[in-house]
Amino acid sequence: MQARITTVAFQGLEVKTVSVQVLMAQGLPAFTVVGLPDKSVAESRERVRAALTSLGVGLPPKRITVNLAPADLPKEGAHYDLPIALGLLTAMGILPADELERFLVLGELSLDGSCQPVAGILPAAVEAVSRGLDLICPQSCGSEATWAGDLEILAPGTLLALINHFKGSQVLSPPEQGAIESSSDFLKMEDIKGQETAKRALEVAAAGGHNLLMSGPPGSGKSMLAARLPGILPPLDASEALEVSMISSLSGMLKNGALSRNRPFRDPHHSSSVAAMVGGGRKAKPGEISLCHLGVLFLDELPEFGRQVLESLRQPLETGKAVVARANAHVTYPARVQLVAAMNPCRCGHLDDAEQACARAPKCAIDYRSKISGPMLDRIDLFVDVPPVSALDLTLSTPKETTKIIAKRVSDARTIQKSRFKSLGAPDHVRTNAEAEGILLEKIAIPDGEGEKLLKEAIGVLKLSARGYHRVLKVARTLADLEQVETLHHNHIAEALGYRRALFSKTN
Repeated sequence: MQARITTVAFQGLEVKTVSVQVLMAQGLPAFTVVGLPDKSVAESRERVRAALTSLGVGLPPKRITVNLAPADLPKEGAHYDLPIALGLLTAMGILPADELERFLVLGELSLDGSCQPVAGILPAAVEAVSRGLDLICPQSCGSEATWAGDLEILAPGTLLALINHFKGSQVLSPPEQGAIESSSDFLKMEDIKGQETAKRALEVAAAGGHNLLMSGPPGSGKSMLAARLPGILPPLDASEALEVSMISSLSGMLKNGALSRNRPFRDPHHSSSVAAMVGGGRKAKPGEISLCHLGVLFLDELPEFGRQVLESLRQPLETGKAVVARANAHVTYPARVQLVAAMNPCRCGHLDDAEQACARAPKCAIDYRSKISGPMLDRIDLFVDVPPVSALDLTLSTPKETTKIIAKRVSDARTIQKSRFKSLGAPDHVRTNAEAEGILLEKIAIPDGEGEKLLKEAIGVLKLSARGYHRVLKVARTLADLEQVETLHHNHIAEALGYRRALFSKTN
């Protein structure tokens, strides 16, 4: 007696189809799972046996072999429980094999036969649609699967309910689609008094997706500014929301099948490891830089992060991908993020205050900044000094530049960029000026005569690398988009150069 059920294995966001093959043969009673299963898959024998026993179904005294093909693909996770159970029931003649052939199956089983939620339902459902299959998953995951498209979804709460459905004694209702969440409960820009230069830099960073580094003494408002960035970023569109939700689903972070249009914002602690930041661990899970894909990665106290951690971010920031290398596989996660970082000008934080600064100033500032490598700094578009706020600034009235007004300008600039890239036939992943490269950048960022002259003079003065030169052009393009003009004028180039010069203004 044989049976075959289709399920999946995950390698990053890549979904691999797995065939669960069940054979019941004569011989000494045994229940063996083969096909490179990990511990959680091997333990499924006991969970499945107990779940079937709770339904009054005993396994026959035969030699039972469950093969997970292809055999050289590692299998991880508890989502193999339900396909193994259905394979056994089919091999025993309890369920019809022809009915189950058209389904892709995922789900964990409790000892009492109830179906427990598992991670990765959304990418699995998308894979099912691409292969022309329908889906069986736990009831609590059904609403998540509905976002995949046009497919039949059976989402039972228990294994018994699924058996009754195929027997015709019960009909499983299709799951309701999850909600689309779009919170407007953001921290407000109008809470910040003073810091006009920093607020301008934050707006430019949001409009073009540029990386930003803020430097200033403790209490100057760097973290406060960064926390207000999500409020001025445009919401995710439908395809972006699905892209972000695929990662959330794989990480088990998609709650109640609801998709969010808010851009991710992650602020890991400076004690984070390389694996926590770029991905890894025993199961090569996505790291912080992938969990905030199409959103913001905020690194507070940047020099306090480990040197190895910061260097591991260089490649993902450049390529938009985080590659986790293992001996048996390379797992790739998307990582198109906007980096926002904050740091003190030196270890004591009071470089500009002679009364509070340490005796080693200004050498302590040079030593502190040297913790961040030149190649890492070269990947940052905007550098801005955030001076301490005076008591006089705090007495000022609430600023007229509200979050709503700034967000509207940012949204308009992003709309211009999206339309421009579409007309030029740019790749789908190019959504902002910060992502434009090569010939595409040359087409969209052409300075006028005075701007070109200023830029050539600045190359020698600021010692701009090729990457730094291109990043100045990208920022200038965003500044022009905020003003809704097509040509890069002298003032756009000058302001863009000013954001790079700020890094060296305290040590030159």
